[in-house]
Amino acid sequence: MNRYPLWKYLMVLVVVLLGLLYAAPNLFGESPAVQITAAKSNIQVDSALLENTENILKQENIPFEALFLDATGVKVRFPSTDIQLQAKDALQARLGKDYVIALNLLSRSPEWLRSIGARPMYLGLDLRGGVHFLLQVDMKSALDQAAERYVGDFRSVLRTARINYLGVSRDGQAVNIRFKDTAELSKAQRALEKEYPDLTFRTSNRGEDNILTAVLSEPAKKRIQEFAIKQNIQTLHNRINELGVAEPVIQQQGIDRVVVQLPGVQDTAKAKEILGRTATLEIRMVDEDRSNAVTLENASKGQVPFGTEFYIDRNGIPMLVKKNVVLTGDYITDAGPGMDPQGGGAVVHVTLDARGARIFKQVTRENVGKRMAILLIEKGQAEVITAPVIREEIGGGRVQISGMANTQEATDVALLLRAGALAAPMEIIEERTVGPSMGEANIERGMHSTLWGFVAISIFMIAYYMLFGTVSVLALSINLILLVALLSMLQATLTLPGIAAVALTLGMAIDANVLINERIREELRNGNTPQASIHAGYDRAFGTILDANVTTMIAGLALFMFGTGPVKGFAVVHVLGILTSMFSAVLVSRAVINLIYGYRRKISKLSIG
Repeated sequence: MNRYPLWKYLMVLVVVLLGLLYAAPNLFGESPAVQITAAKSNIQVDSALLENTENILKQENIPFEALFLDATGVKVRFPSTDIQLQAKDALQARLGKDYVIALNLLSRSPEWLRSIGARPMYLGLDLRGGVHFLLQVDMKSALDQAAERYVGDFRSVLRTARINYLGVSRDGQAVNIRFKDTAELSKAQRALEKEYPDLTFRTSNRGEDNILTAVLSEPAKKRIQEFAIKQNIQTLHNRINELGVAEPVIQQQGIDRVVVQLPGVQDTAKAKEILGRTATLEIRMVDEDRSNAVTLENASKGQVPFGTEFYIDRNGIPMLVKKNVVLTGDYITDAGPGMDPQGGGAVVHVTLDARGARIFKQVTRENVGKRMAILLIEKGQAEVITAPVIREEIGGGRVQISGMANTQEATDVALLLRAGALAAPMEIIEERTVGPSMGEANIERGMHSTLWGFVAISIFMIAYYMLFGTVSVLALSINLILLVALLSMLQATLTLPGIAAVALTLGMAIDANVLINERIREELRNGNTPQASIHAGYDRAFGTILDANVTTMIAGLALFMFGTGPVKGFAVVHVLGILTSMFSAVLVSRAVINLIYGYRRKISKLSIG
C-alpha cells in the first residue's frame, strides 16, 4: 500500500542528486576579475592575447587565480579588488587602446562543474553591483534622419520615372523638390504620393522655381518615434549580448527614455564603451575625377576638395571619397561571415531589404567601371575596408564585402552589422554605480531573512508533527535546493524581490505538508490503521494541494506576463518555486515516509504528534 516501485525511488534520488550538483556552483562565490575584449573589429582575441596577458601579469608580479579564453574574450580572476584594479591599470597600459579592459565579477566554481554546464545564478544589480544608465532618445534626430533618407529615395524614384527636376534638399523635417515647370511637378507628386502614402505633399512657388514639399504626417511621426525607441532597445540588446555582457536589463521608461543595467560591471567608463560600440556600413562612390596624384598629395596635407573626404584604405591606397552616401547600414536585414569562393579570403555576406536592393542595383548600373568605397563606421570613426571596381550591374539584394583581415574579423563585423545602428542618437542623462559591497550587504540580509524563516518553520514542524515534521523539513530543504538548481540551470537573474519569492515559496511549500499531516491525523482519529491513514492522507490531500498551487501559479504567470523588472523577477522565482514545492511536498516526502513505514507489517502508532 505504501511502497513505491524502485523506479520512483531512483527518480527521486536522481533528481535530488542533480539538484545538489547544479546548485553547488552558488556556494563558491565570485572573484574580482577583468574582461579583455577587442576595441576594434579587426583586432583578434585569441590564444596569443591569452599568452600575452599572462606574460604581462607575471612581469608586473600581479597574482591571479585563473586565466582563460572564452567566446567573449580573455578573463582573469584575482584574489582581491585591490589586485584587480592594479591589474586593470597594468593591462591597459601595456595592451593600449586596441583592447577594452573592463572590471567584472566571475564565479569561483571549479572547471569540472562548468564543463557539465553547472553555473551559478546571475545576480541582479541590487545583489551583485554594477552600473545603471538612464538614456534619453533624441526624437528630433529620428525625424531628421527619416527626412534625410527620403532625399535619396526621392531622387531614385524621379530618375526611374524619368521626371525632370532641378534639385532635392532637406529643410528641417521637410524635403523640398524644385521643378522648372508645373507639369513635371504634377507628375512627380502623383508618383511620390503613390510610393509614399505616409507623406503629405504641398506645392508653392519660389521665384521662377516650382516647389513640391513633402512632410511627415502626424501618424507617421508617431510611428517613427515609437519605432526609434524600440529599435534602439533592440540594438542595445544585440550590442551588449554580442559583446559578452550577460543578463543586461534594458527597458523603456516613459516615451523617450531607456534604462540600461549591467550587473557585475563595475567600471562605468568601460560600460559606456560597451554601450557605444557598434558598427554600420556606408557605401559611397570614389571621386575618380579628382583622384590624381597632385590632389591626393594636397588632400593628405589637409587640403581636401569640397564635397569629398580623404581616406587611406587597408592596403595603404589613398583616395577621395564623395560625402554623398549611396547606401547605409539601415537597409541591411542580415549579415554573416563566409569565404570568397574565388579569392579564398574572408568576406561578409550582406542581405539588403527591397529598397536597398533597388538603390544598389541602380547605383551599380550607372557607375560601371568606377570604384565604390565601402566604409565601416565604428565608434564614430570611418574606415575604408575595400573599394572594388564595379564590373557590372548587381541586383538581387545580396552583397559580398571583401577586404576582411581574417575570418575572426569577418565574424565580428557581421555580428556588429546584425546588431545594427541606433535609429536615433541617445544621451546618458543619469548614471550610477552600485558597489559590490552594497550587493553583498543585500545578499546577507536576504539570506538571513530566508534562513531565520526556514529555522522558525523547522522548529514548529518538528515540535508539532515530530517524525512527520522532520520529514517535512527534509522535503523543504530539498525544495530549496531544487529551486536554486533550476534558477541556475535556466541562468535566471536573482534580485531582492526574487529572494522574497524564495521566502514565500518556503511558506507555501510547508503549507502542503501541513495539509498532508493534518489529513493523516484526521484519518487516524476516524479509526483507520496507520498504513491506511498514510495512504489516504497523501491521496486525499493531493487534490487540495493541486488546486491551491494552480490558482497561485495563475497569479504568478500574470505577474510574469504583465510585470517588468523586479515584478517579473519575483514572478519567475514564484512560479518555479510552485513546481519544486509540488515535487518535494508530495513525491519526496512520501518517498521518505514510505521508506520508514512502508515495509513494516505491523504499526501501532505513527510519530505525528
